[in-house]
Amino acid sequence: VQLQASGGGMVQAGGSVRLSCVDSRRTFSNNGVGWFRQVPGKEREFVASIAWRGGNTAYADSVKHRFTISRDNGKNTVYLQMNNLKHEDTAVYYCAAGSTPYVSRVMQSFRYWGQGTLVTVSS
Repeated sequence: VQLQASGGGMVQAGGSVRLSCVDSRRTFSNNGVGWFRQVPGKEREFVASIAWRGGNTAYADSVKHRFTISRDNGKNTVYLQMNNLKHEDTAVYYCAAGSTPYVSRVMQSFRYWGQGTLVTVSS
């Protein structure tokens, strides 16, 4: 598994952004995948996770009903659609593939990490 996250940028509050996470080795269709985010000086935090079949998902309370995680295993890609963005969503977003096919909120469950993509929300 080798992950590449993309899609970050600058957006105004209330706007939308879609992040993509591609497995360039085309092997992660059996892995649960998660998105985490980190602000300088703070710990990395869970955002969303999806099981390998795509049916089960989990969200942090702070993003529930605004963010949607989905995956297209045929394209080896996981997406994070972020709507109604707030200034506090500003962070570097990381995607990660787990060691199991299941949903997880625990960072230690994720074995493979992408390089991160910066999302800046201006108020």
